Amino acid sequence: MTFTVYVPLLVTVVLAVLAPSAARRLPPRAAARSLACAATVTALGWLGSLALLSFSGLAQIPEVAEQGHWSVAALRAADPVSLAVAILGALGLAAATGSLAVAAVRGTRHLRWTRREAAALPGDTELAVLDDPVPQAFALPGAPGRIVVSRGMLRCLGDDERAALLAHERAHLRDRHHLYLALWRLTAAVTPLLRPLADAGGFVLERWA
Repeated sequence: MTFTVYVPLLVTVVLAVLAPSAARRLPPRAAARSLACAATVTALGWLGSLALLSFSGLAQIPEVAEQGHWSVAALRAADPVSLAVAILGALGLAAATGSLAVAAVRGTRHLRWTRREAAALPGDTELAVLDDPVPQAFALPGAPGRIVVSRGMLRCLGDDERAALLAHERAHLRDRHHLYLALWRLTAAVTPLLRPLADAGGFVLERWA
């Protein structure tokens, strides 16, 4: 296990380097799904590696081994992880799980907020127009989702451009792009090394839409 436990850590670095290039070259739908799968597997592998490092080192403490009824000598021979590495692994695991929990709470609150905002918009059609001179447009996921466009944005666009804008925002809602973004935020919370992948994912979703 001395080498394999570090494989997810190495894979994370490789993904962080290759993700921007993959986001530009792959078809957007395939790129988004590939990046989502890669981020999920890598984040789980990262947590698993930190957990194994923590356990393999801490399990060699005589008091811990006594409670678990295993041989310290046999464990050291099979998994020679030093106590210092185990402590670092435990600290990393605690930081990653804590950051993941915070990101999950924030993501849940944000999703609830967007649903409330979508339900509170005037009218009952897909499109909601804000009386705002500042050009802006965005999609609010909900049940159903809403497309929000300001009057300032509509004044800036011609008929074909308006149709393209609505089709773009409609694609975000139809393909549930907010779930991809939430997933990438969670994986980036596990390890900052996955933040380039999350940024590349956001670019891919814009291409997809």
